[in-house]
Amino acid sequence: MANFSKPGVPRFAVEVYQNAHLPEGGRDVDAIVTVTSTGGGTTGETPIPAQLSPAGYAPRAQAPDAAVVIMVDCSGSMEYPPTKMRNARDATAAAVDTLRDGVAFAVVAGTHQAKEAYPGGGRLAVAGPVTRQQAKEALCKLTPGGGTAIGTWLRLADRLLDASGAAIRHGILLTDGRNEHEEPEALRATLDVCAGRFTCDARGVGTDWEVKEVTGIASALLGTADIVADPAGLATDFTRMMTAAMGKEVADVALRLWTPQGAEVRFVKQVAPSMEDLTGRRAETGPRTGDYPTGSWGDESRDYHVCVRVPSAAVGEEMLAARVSLVLPAPDGSPPEVLSQGLVRAIWTDDPAASTSINPQVAHYTGQAELAEVIQQGLDLRKSGDADGATAKLGRAVQLANRSGNEDTAKLLAKVVDVVDATTGTVRLKAKVTAEARMTLETRSTKTVRVKK
Repeated sequence: MANFSKPGVPRFAVEVYQNAHLPEGGRDVDAIVTVTSTGGGTTGETPIPAQLSPAGYAPRAQAPDAAVVIMVDCSGSMEYPPTKMRNARDATAAAVDTLRDGVAFAVVAGTHQAKEAYPGGGRLAVAGPVTRQQAKEALCKLTPGGGTAIGTWLRLADRLLDASGAAIRHGILLTDGRNEHEEPEALRATLDVCAGRFTCDARGVGTDWEVKEVTGIASALLGTADIVADPAGLATDFTRMMTAAMGKEVADVALRLWTPQGAEVRFVKQVAPSMEDLTGRRAETGPRTGDYPTGSWGDESRDYHVCVRVPSAAVGEEMLAARVSLVLPAPDGSPPEVLSQGLVRAIWTDDPAASTSINPQVAHYTGQAELAEVIQQGLDLRKSGDADGATAKLGRAVQLANRSGNEDTAKLLAKVVDVVDATTGTVRLKAKVTAEARMTLETRSTKTVRVKK
């Protein structure tokens, strides 16, 4: 195992959990890969880079370690109620106050077009006492009016972040409505362009926005998505998001998977702290080798479910089904640095007890994946008027949440259905469900819990 050991940067460790035993003729190998980074010094202060311009702007040659662009919805709907825009301004100010000294940042005002609210001129400011105060003064001038075209906000953020030259690039996006002034294809094209260039957390405020749009943005850009139904909660949420962003120390880490001749990768999914299918994001990097993006890391731990289909073999045979590595691209184009490694094995046996045993981690996350799926299906069926189908799916969700100890999801489900028996998944649909309850359940359906000890 190789560990990243540069000062102030997290060390990475890989642990593999699996039942390596297959029955004769068995081909599918499942493993949960736990990746942990520690020791990044994420609470330390970063000094302001030397030789900044008098106005506090960072020229590209003086690239900061991180850059953040906050995109604030300033469309006309933000005027209703009037406190919503005020809460958005206060939340952005709180996020600016949370920035580490030396981090490059900008604020974008988003309507049917994107405008630089601060600092302007295609530049980013460098966080310090003067620029924080300037930014908060600029926020006071944000007023609602116009439509919503989120793709334009993201493209401006991408240009600004690229101009920063920062290694770690992050966006925070807030919207209160649907992306009505832009074709869905345009937003998808923008996400394709921005994917891998920066990460982005997306938030919907109120209950008039489209869940799949907000979660789709976060998914494509490897960020988090959530609902803030009450605008008064925005400042707390923005502070939490920015604190997490400031904890990121390493960008562009990839999960590299090597498989032997004849093997096939069926899927690679992040399964904790939330579900994210990475299978379609594979980038070929060599013979039988591909990289899956994981984004930026601080001090944290994540779990991935890897499934590989191998050629069948006789009882007693053993093979390496996959080699899992954490790699960090080298800026000069040289071979990437291997941060840590783990091995996935396959052993064929005629012992039924060994070959039919399911690893607890694999079983748990298989259930968590089904939980997320049946929640989405149940809500869609309820929306379409299929009460029986919705009851069956949401009942199964209650059963899975109860079995896995996912108490947060169980509480959200209880706002949509009346639970008769959680163990059997017996439920009744509630006659009236608030938009907040429905949207919160849908938005947070992919959040998972780890295996109970």
